[in-house]
Amino acid sequence: MTVHFPEDIKSALDLFDMFPDSLLWAGGTDLMAELRAKKRPAPESVIFLEKVKELAEIRDEGVSIFIGAGARLSGIAENKLILDSAPVLTQALCAHSSPPIRNMATLGGNICTASPAADAVPPLYVLGGELLLQKKDASRKVRAGDFFLGPRKTVLEKGELLTGVSFPKPPQGSVQYFEKVGQRKALAIAIVSMAAILTTDSGGRVEKARFAWGSVGPTVVRIPETEAIFEGKKPTHELFRQAAELVKDSVRPIDDIRASAAYRSQVAGNLVLRLLPDQV
Repeated sequence: MTVHFPEDIKSALDLFDMFPDSLLWAGGTDLMAELRAKKRPAPESVIFLEKVKELAEIRDEGVSIFIGAGARLSGIAENKLILDSAPVLTQALCAHSSPPIRNMATLGGNICTASPAADAVPPLYVLGGELLLQKKDASRKVRAGDFFLGPRKTVLEKGELLTGVSFPKPPQGSVQYFEKVGQRKALAIAIVSMAAILTTDSGGRVEKARFAWGSVGPTVVRIPETEAIFEGKKPTHELFRQAAELVKDSVRPIDDIRASAAYRSQVAGNLVLRLLPDQV
């Protein structure tokens, strides 16, 4: 096995161009488990990214925020900029696994694993996140909703690296919410998760509603019809009930070892009710 330790993004991209079949190693929390379980063959080449400090940056870019793909989940969750501007992401990352895992796991790893249950992904959908993908001689931006093709499948090309995520700062006063339901209250994979942002005008009417659900489809799910129920109206219990029923009828989850499809559908709708005016 050949191992490489680049110290900047350019060196990492050069190496990935030369050795495109290399295993990229950032936090390694999922990769280590897969290698130990022999679910993945031992790689011939590994590119360790932990020395690439640029990948760990969290930057205030004025109207937007940039988070490097190598930023640790715990560092993002504890960052004041994220807590003040995007608490929906803070809530999601605090619900992820255990403190030791959060101290190792990276945002890029949680994204690129492409699990429908990934905790960081629903918040990125509702925040309008864009992913920065780079090769040796090219780069592109892809919306979070266009990055995932299915479980464990993304649009990443050979030699292409996710280097960061950016999203516009939500307006001050936006209601932001994340919750996941698992088989236990902590250290659980999501049976269903939901991220939401509601932005209201000075009169209390919803200007923009964004919802995203995890673990109810092959990728994170958004339902535009649900969002349209709220827009231009003052939030009421009846609106939330209508939205909850629409969600239950719209999602198409599967039965698996963690839960039945029927249970997932019911929970997906119930999570909308958590945003009732007397609940937030």
